[in-house]
Amino acid sequence: VIVMKGGKITAVGPASSVTIPSDAQVVDVTGMTVYPGLIDSETALGLTEISAEQMTNDMVELSDEIMPHMHVYDAFHAESQLIPVARLNGITNAIVAPASNDTLPGQDSFIQLDGPSAQEMLLIKDIAMPLNFTGEQRRNESWEKRKFPSTRMGMAAQLRQVFLDAQEYQRSLNDYEKKKSESSTKSASDKDKKQPPNPPKRDLKLEALLPYLDGKKQIVLAAEGPSDLETAVGLAREFKLKFVLNHISYSQPVLDYVAGLKVPVIVGPIYETPKPDERFDAVYSLPAQLYKRGVKIAFASFDAHNVRNLPYQAGFATAFGLPYDEALKAITLNPAEIWGVSDKLGSLDAGKM
Repeated sequence: VIVMKGGKITAVGPASSVTIPSDAQVVDVTGMTVYPGLIDSETALGLTEISAEQMTNDMVELSDEIMPHMHVYDAFHAESQLIPVARLNGITNAIVAPASNDTLPGQDSFIQLDGPSAQEMLLIKDIAMPLNFTGEQRRNESWEKRKFPSTRMGMAAQLRQVFLDAQEYQRSLNDYEKKKSESSTKSASDKDKKQPPNPPKRDLKLEALLPYLDGKKQIVLAAEGPSDLETAVGLAREFKLKFVLNHISYSQPVLDYVAGLKVPVIVGPIYETPKPDERFDAVYSLPAQLYKRGVKIAFASFDAHNVRNLPYQAGFATAFGLPYDEALKAITLNPAEIWGVSDKLGSLDAGKM
């Protein structure tokens, strides 16, 4: 028996030990299974409606590759018809992320898939920031006049420079605060009393990176193959970034290295075809291979129109070695823990939503 009141679980356990309130509405689910709301760890819900109609797409800003000061919540469209479709198949919460065309495309939001407006649906507005290093971010079109990096070397150098700039920006802010404090403590009789210093000019791009450089928020580090993965991890470690891994679909040769990082991995899409030199089941068995190495995993649809298929990704993985309970955890409790919301979501426990 599960007792719910005011949107929260108040009691759960065997019928013999749970008291049902006299005024409760009783739903008989004999022969069925009750499970926590499913959590999709990367979607584009609320950022697109009709893929072929550009006016309905707010997926990514292509005017610059480095856009950490962009916020998903500024574009989130709560009225999207794709949201109730996903909700019907058990998905109650999701990460909404910009498309992966940029290396730093903006900041993700964590939503619930029900509510009268965006304000109620956006549970955590800036929960994480993607750092994409898959090769897809290279700008090779000649009409762009090579304004953006067209090589992985260029991508890495550009990322390194912006993090160095952000560190310097932090130093200038700290210096300003120190001088401001010193100025305010001088007495009025001080002959050498100085005017309060001028604050540094605000830079939203660099400002947005500071919580990540301080380790207060986590980066979602996306790579697919071994070399990209190791380069991206090297950048994250260079700047002491807190991160979770994303995709790593073709990194089977270095899974022991991945396990040694001691970070969670968002896997998928599980339906991707293998590379020519891989086994047919390389991508399909990846969740099981990570689980066997002690890696915490979570599934994601990486979509908007097919979020409803999230549970089938978990089911597909069980056919290739992932235990059933672990597959269910990967779309409930594991993502709740990864995103820091396990006190409210992810399992059927009293006090949770």
